[in-house]
Amino acid sequence: MAGIRGGNTKPEMLVRRAIFSAGFRFRLHRRDLPGTPDIVLPRWRVAVFVHGCFWHQHTNCRFSKLPATRPEFWRTKLEGNVRRDDRSVAALCAAGWRVLVVWECLTRGASVEELAPLLAEWIKGDMPFGEMKPADRKT
Repeated sequence: MAGIRGGNTKPEMLVRRAIFSAGFRFRLHRRDLPGTPDIVLPRWRVAVFVHGCFWHQHTNCRFSKLPATRPEFWRTKLEGNVRRDDRSVAALCAAGWRVLVVWECLTRGASVEELAPLLAEWIKGDMPFGEMKPADRKT
């Protein structure tokens, strides 16, 4: 697991490019915020998490299957990730931030041109919490 990157992943980079191309400016990995969001738009008070479907156990996603080897270890580890995510989102919302979770499966096969309008619409909106998954993408 030492080879698993925590930041600057391909999905995260794609989301960054899409947000930037939509005209927004942001900060990365703000450690002073709960959960260290991947992307922070201070002007809009928006925190964006780009979650890997496996590591954050995206419900009903084909990429979030539990490994066959050492299933109890993985179940405990991944459930811990989900609990930590929930705590981070709750703390950010309580502090007045709006939180968007972009799932890895949304970014697979997507382009900056596809994602930019989706992300811009959510950022300019007023929803306190949102999740983006493949069903949200217009293909």
